[in-house]
Amino acid sequence: MSFVKLLRAPFTATTSRLLRPSFTTMTRSFSSFTITPTELAAELQNPARSSRIIPVSAEWYLPNDPRKGYEEYTKARIPGARFFDLDAIKDPHSPYPHMLPDGETFAKAMGELGIARDDTVVVYDSPHVGIFSGPRAAWTFRVFGHVKVHLLNNFKVWVEKGFPVESGEVERWEETNYPVVQPDRSIVVDFEEMVKRAQEGKKDGLVIVDARPKGRFDGKDPEPRPGLPSGHIPGSISIPFSELVDPTTKTLKSAEKLQKLFAGKGIDSSPNTEKILMCGTGVTAVVVNSALELAGVKGKLRVYDGSWTEWAQRVDEKSGLIVKTPQ
Repeated sequence: MSFVKLLRAPFTATTSRLLRPSFTTMTRSFSSFTITPTELAAELQNPARSSRIIPVSAEWYLPNDPRKGYEEYTKARIPGARFFDLDAIKDPHSPYPHMLPDGETFAKAMGELGIARDDTVVVYDSPHVGIFSGPRAAWTFRVFGHVKVHLLNNFKVWVEKGFPVESGEVERWEETNYPVVQPDRSIVVDFEEMVKRAQEGKKDGLVIVDARPKGRFDGKDPEPRPGLPSGHIPGSISIPFSELVDPTTKTLKSAEKLQKLFAGKGIDSSPNTEKILMCGTGVTAVVVNSALELAGVKGKLRVYDGSWTEWAQRVDEKSGLIVKTPQ
């Protein structure tokens, strides 16, 4: 099975002749994980020869949104961008969406996308919704030890500033031999650990942050996936990811604004406090991860991979592990 729709189209005389080479602009390293469109545009024109820049679109939409990531990718993308399919580059055996793949699955997908281990990868989101799913893809690269990975803040601004875009179907990329690396599980939280943490209750040195909308956290609004109860894990706090994003530009807010927001939510910025981040399926939890990093908040950052979709299916509502805010 292919991981990206553009890789398995039948070869015709045209497609075989146009076996597409990798996008090979050279660059120096960026100074931070989160970069601006202006920084990326400048680096794409930089003749310095240290590593290639590979733009990666991670455009993805919720199940109740009629738009599809790959279809939108073919309408507008950064020239040479690959498409990282969150619905395909995952654990194929898990009943829960977007669970991390194993090393073999990730390596095969990256090889098919023509990405090499020493490439500089710049992940970006939809031009319509701004920062949303890109952080999850960038985080996945990090879990598998890809050192040079960055998040574009954001593609919406890239388009509005008039930087280059292209459209249409993409021919097959020249494949690479991406090495198999097992995931760094120290920055991932599984279900069993979350149950233990929830049963322990609130304690010093730990904060659990839920990035879903407040109505779903409180148990007032339904989940987008039918049949799932809403509510939250005992002891968790609500920081909807939308509060971290500028309402106009859809970029992550400035470091100063994020610092103030997190302080107001009671987030301990010291290195002694571990932060476990969750959401619906582990996607927007990583928006919080990226915002905490941009704000300079210290402490171990970890993502509950299965997030609420796994939690709400595996715990019994009568157990007290699904809490609804009193009305």
